[in-house]
Amino acid sequence: MNSKNNNNNVGEEFVSEPIKPVAGTFEAAAMTRGEPGLPKRFIWRDKEYAVADVLEVWKELGPCKSGGPEKYLRKHWFKILTVNGLIMTIYFERQPRAKSQDKMRWWLYTVIGKEEEDE
Repeated sequence: MNSKNNNNNVGEEFVSEPIKPVAGTFEAAAMTRGEPGLPKRFIWRDKEYAVADVLEVWKELGPCKSGGPEKYLRKHWFKILTVNGLIMTIYFERQPRAKSQDKMRWWLYTVIGKEEEDE
């Protein structure tokens, strides 16, 4: 784990809940490459969080849904540090899980740490 945070002694909490990106805060450079632009701010459980640093980025491939041998890009993963001291793993789904979830493409997967109070 990254040594610049104080969350090493706190366990990782599984969340798996959608997050709502704040409009106008997406990373435009990634979007020009055809990748999702990581939002710099997002809402989770009615609270706004801001990204202080991106610690790790990776992609997840999955099999062809029609049974072919091809592999397709399914998710873009980001491990981030928030300005209030949390380490969060979030991901973007390239295809929504269901039509009813069409707008829920960004998900919070895990959280490590306890929030530091704003001063």
